Amino acid sequence: MDEPESLSHSKWECKYHVVFIPKCRRKMLYEQLRRHLGEVFRKLAEQKESRILEGHLMSDHVHILIAIPPKYAVSQVVGLITGKSAIHIARVYGERRRNFVGQSFWARGYFVSTVGRDEGTIREYIKNQEQEDTRLEQLNLWG
Repeated sequence: MDEPESLSHSKWECKYHVVFIPKCRRKMLYEQLRRHLGEVFRKLAEQKESRILEGHLMSDHVHILIAIPPKYAVSQVVGLITGKSAIHIARVYGERRRNFVGQSFWARGYFVSTVGRDEGTIREYIKNQEQEDTRLEQLNLWG
């Protein structure tokens, strides 16, 4: 387990497993976009002094393990990441070149779970999610 991080008057270890999806769960996260988004998410998290410890972008959803200081609400950080990344996606991959504040790429909700002593399990789950989904799809084909 990692050492707790520090703020001026506190030590903390606040890690969360977050999952969010594109609108209508469309399979929009194509290969080129998937590679690029990881770095975008990391830079956005840093704006709120947060760190993405693990992440995996599937074709229709995103898993991240993120450390967020206790002075920020999870909703603030996830809102910043999803909102600003949607604007970035629209600017870089969209057809029009203007400010895309009104458009949204991600669905409104998200799943979040605190990560306690099971961090290793969560990390493995995130790393192996794509293989597990493929395995389950193959089982459904034969079932």
